[in-house]
Amino acid sequence: MRSTKQLSVTLPNEMAKEVAHKVATGEYASESEVIRDGLRALQARDKAIEHWLSGEVAATYDRMKADPSRARSSADVKASLARAHKRNSKRT
Repeated sequence: MRSTKQLSVTLPNEMAKEVAHKVATGEYASESEVIRDGLRALQARDKAIEHWLSGEVAATYDRMKADPSRARSSADVKASLARAHKRNSKRT
């Protein structure tokens, strides 16, 4: 039984040019290799997001649920971000 499956994909011209460029420069041996590497990067990103969600986000949610007094309102957060932005804008 084959461990691969042949697919046909349609890419926007700019992406197709990028794939061709990667092969032409020798960075990859084939177009399939470029696509496989891109999918591996996507899988790694998805795994990292899932790890972040299940670890940090879920833990923070649980802490807020256990002690709602620790939470900040959206208005508080917006004001804090605006102050930080103003401070950082002055530095440049």
